[in-house]
Amino acid sequence: MNILLTGASRGVGLVICKTLLEQGHAVYAVSRTHSDEIAALQKQYPEKLFFKSADLGDPAAAKAAIFAEDFVSNKIALDAFVNNAAQAYDDIVTNLNLEPLRAMYEVNVFAPMLLTKYAIRNMLLHGKSGGIVHISSISAHTGYKGLAMYASSKGAIEAFSKNTAREWGGRGVRSNVVVPGFMETAMSATLSQEQKDRIYKRTSLKKATDISSVAETVAFLVSDRAASITGQAIHVDNGTI
Repeated sequence: MNILLTGASRGVGLVICKTLLEQGHAVYAVSRTHSDEIAALQKQYPEKLFFKSADLGDPAAAKAAIFAEDFVSNKIALDAFVNNAAQAYDDIVTNLNLEPLRAMYEVNVFAPMLLTKYAIRNMLLHGKSGGIVHISSISAHTGYKGLAMYASSKGAIEAFSKNTAREWGGRGVRSNVVVPGFMETAMSATLSQEQKDRIYKRTSLKKATDISSVAETVAFLVSDRAASITGQAIHVDNGTI
């Protein structure tokens, strides 16, 4: 399978990338930065991993870079698109500032919407029954102080996914969301251990969500094994209460 993956250079995106490669897929990985970890994977999978640096903060420029002759051209038949890239804007609502809010929405909402458009067009061109997976956040379902703006962007992409599934299911295109709980990533690194422990206590398993569990769920959803799953939000969150 040919899979387009955003936010691949670190965190959960890197683990998703590695998992897809281990399962034999070709990954067209996109990130702002070319990390040492991605470079190492490229050496390990020289014929399976392709990388393009693009800033989703400028959706139109990112689209032009990704769907270009030297990357995902019309000669490449996409089987799946995994939207993982995200930007956090954490603050309480009474401190809301439009500039960082808009910047976050460019990355978390507008760019993935635009890339979904062209991913579906690619699938239709090649007669593919493709899969789309968006990475959301448990914050869109369970309230956390300071995450209202971030959660709103994830709620928007969940609604977009469900309606995409309804709109294009007749052509074999599936769209789902994976909803991870709090993970040990760079995005959560600013939290103190006490703050993390409070979050983990709200889960049934009382611990951080396993990143590999999230990655394996993504790999399952883009595969033919999930042929009848669409329009869903799959929670991988240790049973957050």
